[in-house]
Amino acid sequence: MTQPPQQPQSPQQSPQPQPSQPSQQPPNEPPQGEFGAPQEPPAGGFGAPQEPPPGGYGYGAPTPPAQNVPYGYPHQQPQSPPGYGYPAPPGYGYPAQPGRPGQPSYGYPTQPMGPQGPYQQPPQAGGSGGSGGKKLSTQTQIIIAAAVAVVLIVGGGIWFASSGGDGKENESKGTSSGATEGATGGKDGKVGDEAIGGGGTEKVPANVRSKSGFQLPTPKVTDVTGVSGSWITDTAYVKTGVNEIVGFDLDKGNQIWSIPLPGQVCAATKHVTEDNKTAIAFEPAKRTAAEKYQKCTEVGAIDLEAGELLWTKSVTGSNAGDEKVRFDEITLSGTTVAAGGTDGGAAFDLTNGAVRWKPEVSADGCYDMGYGGGAGLVAARKCGSYDDPQISIDTLNPVTGAPLSSYKMPVGVAYASIVSTKPLVVAADVGDTAGDGSGISDFFSIDEKTGKLLAKIPADADRYAARCGSTEVESCQKLVVGNGRLYLPTEGHEGGGEYGDTNEIVSFDLTTGKGTSDRADAGDRYTMFPLRMDGGNIIAYKVPPYDKGGQIISIDGGTFKETVLMENPADKAVRDAETSFSADYAEILYGDGRMFLSETMLSKPSNSSLDDTSYLAVSFTTK
Repeated sequence: MTQPPQQPQSPQQSPQPQPSQPSQQPPNEPPQGEFGAPQEPPAGGFGAPQEPPPGGYGYGAPTPPAQNVPYGYPHQQPQSPPGYGYPAPPGYGYPAQPGRPGQPSYGYPTQPMGPQGPYQQPPQAGGSGGSGGKKLSTQTQIIIAAAVAVVLIVGGGIWFASSGGDGKENESKGTSSGATEGATGGKDGKVGDEAIGGGGTEKVPANVRSKSGFQLPTPKVTDVTGVSGSWITDTAYVKTGVNEIVGFDLDKGNQIWSIPLPGQVCAATKHVTEDNKTAIAFEPAKRTAAEKYQKCTEVGAIDLEAGELLWTKSVTGSNAGDEKVRFDEITLSGTTVAAGGTDGGAAFDLTNGAVRWKPEVSADGCYDMGYGGGAGLVAARKCGSYDDPQISIDTLNPVTGAPLSSYKMPVGVAYASIVSTKPLVVAADVGDTAGDGSGISDFFSIDEKTGKLLAKIPADADRYAARCGSTEVESCQKLVVGNGRLYLPTEGHEGGGEYGDTNEIVSFDLTTGKGTSDRADAGDRYTMFPLRMDGGNIIAYKVPPYDKGGQIISIDGGTFKETVLMENPADKAVRDAETSFSADYAEILYGDGRMFLSETMLSKPSNSSLDDTSYLAVSFTTK
């Protein structure tokens, strides 16, 4: 892989503190601190029972149902002042009134872009100039238009404005909100002639009501410190600490092994081999008062079962000169560990650390910003000048690094994020039009074998809630790819109850770019987003309201029927621990009846919070 001679380098970035998590409090209670701020330990210790208010809220307490109005129909807005868990004033993307053409139902997709070009509309069926058929007279057209208007007025609760092509694919089967039969398991669950969904390994436990597992206290740090990286094996929960990686017993939380490192972990991949090997990048030395930040130059492989660092390597080259190449992120595909950054990309053999390629001088100023791993290996490659970059998405031979196919991103893309490698899905903020910090204005579905664009899927920032790191290649959250579809959460919006936001998970077909009839509803006062695929099913996390615990659910990819796998305690102390982790930045893992939430960034506690309690990680279990 070739790299630039003097590519402008961005200055070494110090880690930034995370944004605060919205306070999850009932009305009229003061907030309990910013994100990452320690929580006041309750009397009796973590998990001590709390006195419920009259009427008994908490687990099992029913949410007041809407007054005989099906979910998805417009409801009267509450008059009480808004707070956490209360609805924000409706804005763009709020459910359209029934029978108003041109306003798609909440969460349903905008018009997809076809492969004819990034910004071209696909040909419309039945356009003017088509052969066959007799033109209607003006009088006939007026009569038909009047009849259609009457139908729309009378049947406003049945029809909604679809955004998919000819308007047939996304037709609602009975509600003005666009809630389809798929939300209650009424779809055929097929793509073409192939059934989808099912095949997952996660089973419903005998009792879905979880209990608090263990809590790992926050390590003491003197400055902002990244702690990205967490994994689950059959025997251990593994988490990055300070200058180490530690394995903990899955249920008891006691330390069972530790891998000491010369410096702090600065990048970690979520991908793991079948025999529980993975990869990290770390700093060559510990931070000191004189040198608060070290360069991220070391690459290593770890055995998550044995708790061993298998090898450590670094490389020189490209515009780094004789110095070690710095990396910003790392990934894994098969037996190839690939790391990238502003100095270029390098790859290593997972088994022994042998260098497969490293940055080289490039006459055209190109370098690999980073890679997407998993089923395939894909590079996001930047060429050109700093002010006029050209980004290409290259599917690589993971052993040699040779490009197998390439797709050039449109003008206006300075960075790209790889959502999935097989199928190949890329996210980008074209022309900085997202405007919400999500890093996503559009998704690109690409044939990884040919490099041909299959579909461009606009992702309105006011409508969809997925996120990607603005300068990181493999950092997207709150979205998954499977069953030939892209699954996205909608933004929170007013629900059907007296108060509280809700949202949905919807999907797009990766071949056509059109939205499907898939729709899973979070339910009143919950919002949710996908975590990962489980066979053909989607594992999702439901963020709780102020008086309940969160949930892990499985959504059948064929019927879109939701099944609860875990419901966490509504006890205030436990709930406060769960909701102290930001849904936008925390690492959330679920497997075999256990859920783990952990921080990715630590900061020095403020003077006002020295006596409070905060957590590096917490767990919940149905075992």
